[in-house]
Amino acid sequence: MHKIETLIAEKGWLLADGATGTNLFSMGLESGDPPELWNLEFPDRVYLNHQNFIEAGSDLILTNTFGANRFRLALHNAENQVHELNVAGAEIALKAADFCERTIIVAGSIGPSGGIIEPLGELTKAEVESAFTDQAIALKEGGVDVAWIETMSSEEEMECAIIATKKTGLPIVCTYSFDTHGKSMMGLEPKELARLAEQHSPEIIGFGANCGIGAAELIGSILCLAKSRKNHSMHIVAKGNCGIPVFIDGEIAYTGTEEIMAAYACYAKKLGATIIGGCCGTKQEHVKAMADALNADNMECPLELDAIIQSMGQMTKGNIAMVEKYLNLENTSAVTEEEPRKLRRRRLKRTKN
Repeated sequence: MHKIETLIAEKGWLLADGATGTNLFSMGLESGDPPELWNLEFPDRVYLNHQNFIEAGSDLILTNTFGANRFRLALHNAENQVHELNVAGAEIALKAADFCERTIIVAGSIGPSGGIIEPLGELTKAEVESAFTDQAIALKEGGVDVAWIETMSSEEEMECAIIATKKTGLPIVCTYSFDTHGKSMMGLEPKELARLAEQHSPEIIGFGANCGIGAAELIGSILCLAKSRKNHSMHIVAKGNCGIPVFIDGEIAYTGTEEIMAAYACYAKKLGATIIGGCCGTKQEHVKAMADALNADNMECPLELDAIIQSMGQMTKGNIAMVEKYLNLENTSAVTEEEPRKLRRRRLKRTKN
């Protein structure tokens, strides 16, 4: 059994970390600069971000390597530093994990290539797979416990990343980012991620949703994934944004609060997610609130769309339609054992475009 599987079996769920970019910006990262270069330039600041999340209660932290593939690094003339940056990112996270008395899982973050695969784009599958292979091997050499493929929107690119990370022998987690209509940027529904991930079991141990829009929208995606899956030995992953980004005094801020993220974490757990964390905008205090709520395990999470919105914010009409579609699918497993029909019976009074 892999280290991550053992820890989930012992605890029942794992709390992942929050944002990388948001927190590094507060430490001085300039807009447009790649955070991955800080693995070499300011490793102490990257370490501090990991340490803050661990102290807040995170059981799993992601390396600062989201864009450390040759295509994205080429935008900053750093395409020859793929191996160095990924190994350094893994080692920084491992150092933070090793300093903690608790068991901390280090996941090697692999984000999109930044390009589009032909025929819609100019990149070939072979080129993308090669780039992800270089990154995955470097993360494995750096010592990560898990390969974490995230924020994907294309099935072709996800497959390239899966094929590449399989070569490392690491357990794999993969997530799509879903938008205001409950689909990925390339038009993929949650059921298509579930199908793809289950095809690659047991190498893939979990799949889910990250980023996208706000906490309520992410919960909608998790509900759809829970309805879609057939292999219940695989884990569902929820890593939602801390609200919605808005401009305040010329800077981006997120509308999420500690209360919203606490509710989001509890809803995710009730819907069957066993790895729960935050994405953009999620800071140390939000993760602490999530940890406290999950540990207390006393929050009511009524499975009704209006209750979800009241707890975490509005959902778009497109996401509501997607959720209702999945709730009406036949021959799929129930969301939970607790009255899944409640969601079918309730319609929303308030929506946004």
